[in-house]
Amino acid sequence: MSRTFAVAATLAVIALLGASYYLTTGKSSGEFAQCKQGSVAGGASAIGGPFTLVNGAGETVTSEEVLTKPSLIYFGYTFCPDVCPLDVARNAVAVEILEEEGIEVQPVFISIDPERDTPEVVADFVAAQHPAMVGLTGSPEQVKAASQAYRTFYSKQPAAPGEEAYYLVDHTTFTYLTLPERGFVEFFRRDLGPEAMAEQVACFVNAS
Repeated sequence: MSRTFAVAATLAVIALLGASYYLTTGKSSGEFAQCKQGSVAGGASAIGGPFTLVNGAGETVTSEEVLTKPSLIYFGYTFCPDVCPLDVARNAVAVEILEEEGIEVQPVFISIDPERDTPEVVADFVAAQHPAMVGLTGSPEQVKAASQAYRTFYSKQPAAPGEEAYYLVDHTTFTYLTLPERGFVEFFRRDLGPEAMAEQVACFVNAS
């Protein structure tokens, strides 16, 4: 089994486990009921919260300063061989579709690999994805706090002897939608295409 295949298989399991934790069966009710595909265990208030991280310019910023408009948040890392680039690119395409509809949504990338993902590295990564994408990293403690706020999982894997700098990181692969004044409202699995994501996001934004 190749290392890439093994990583993909591991992340698929993580995604399934995450989905079973977050999503419960039954029809959603309350605000945005017409937009939701299911309900979140513990309610939407169980996910999200304040964080303090570092942007691509090396400035310390808070969630209040960053999440000033509808935002799609993804936790990943720039060294990720295949999953993160595909997910982040999907989010960027969804944002472009929404732009064409006159809906402004901000894509956000939060690194869960602060050891390698310096502000400069993250800035280069997001600049190649979408001009409006915000890249964030921080100290291990800051990153852990942000990850815990959104109930995400990540785990650094041991590297082969002599290749310590080339380790991989298993992580949750959901994208989280937040709205100003409301916070987290929905999450999206990685198997959702950009068109379907854009349609759901538009529903939330138009209903807010």
